Amino acid sequence: MDSENKVQWVYASQNEDELTERYDEWAKTYDRDLAEDFAYRGPQIAADYFEKYVPKDARVLDAGAGTGIVGQLLNAAGYANVEAMDMSPGMLEQARAKNVYRALHRKTMGQPLGFDTGAYDAVICVGTLTVGHAPASSLDELVRVTRPGGYVIFTLRPDVYEKDGFKEKQSALEEAGKWELVEACDPIQIMPKGEPDVYHQVWVYRVR
Repeated sequence: MDSENKVQWVYASQNEDELTERYDEWAKTYDRDLAEDFAYRGPQIAADYFEKYVPKDARVLDAGAGTGIVGQLLNAAGYANVEAMDMSPGMLEQARAKNVYRALHRKTMGQPLGFDTGAYDAVICVGTLTVGHAPASSLDELVRVTRPGGYVIFTLRPDVYEKDGFKEKQSALEEAGKWELVEACDPIQIMPKGEPDVYHQVWVYRVR
């Protein structure tokens, strides 16, 4: 199966178990496939926004960390206290091998995460809030585990924002005084080779 079909294959997962199994199967070639076949630049773009707002000594949760691409970039930028969270054991195995995380947690977004309230100074989530993946309700827990004054920074496809409940959830959290919008970038291509017609935005919120 070529890389473009693998992306559609994971998007088409019917439930969390199937999604986990498909990522487990893809894990060993995931980094290479995304780099070579898609020129994937979402992690770098998100990491650049993250560095604008989050101090280097922050305790960070990489939510939906996958193989640890974001963790590598944050580590190279000087963040030494980053923890990974993902539902796929196969992806976490690849992330562990990069030696950039203080801890790795097998957790599923959209479910209670089990971390203490306010445990992290910042959360970053790249490529996980997308078609057939983590639901809008995931944001509740990401906000809960971030301390007041900390940041939740994530990528999100504009079409998913409009139709999958994210627009309503993000507004509801703001209206409830849970967070405030700091910045949302214009839609950008993050897979210019493989999915040139698909755009993402980086959203930056400060938890209140």
